[in-house]
Amino acid sequence: MAWAGKPEKGEWIMFDEKVLQCFLENQSQLYPDPVAETPEEAEAFLEESMAVVVDSVREVWEFFEEEGIDVEDADEESILEADEVFEIGDGRFLIVEG
Repeated sequence: MAWAGKPEKGEWIMFDEKVLQCFLENQSQLYPDPVAETPEEAEAFLEESMAVVVDSVREVWEFFEEEGIDVEDADEESILEADEVFEIGDGRFLIVEG
């Protein structure tokens, strides 16, 4: 597994199989050509790109705000449709900056 980001309490979360599979299956929403073909390659890519896993739509919103992305006029649907946001399928979201 790979590191997924640094939560508020300072503990690191790791990329699990669901996160890696989600990225492998959906990477074309952000990149025109595959950047990874195996879970190991996905793990290395996500580590290098400093990808983050968050637990809710609200945390996706907060991440964008912290990164200085204007979300003032955005709604939940448009936030989740951003190319950088991958819905893992268990309530979590992977955010990969392109």
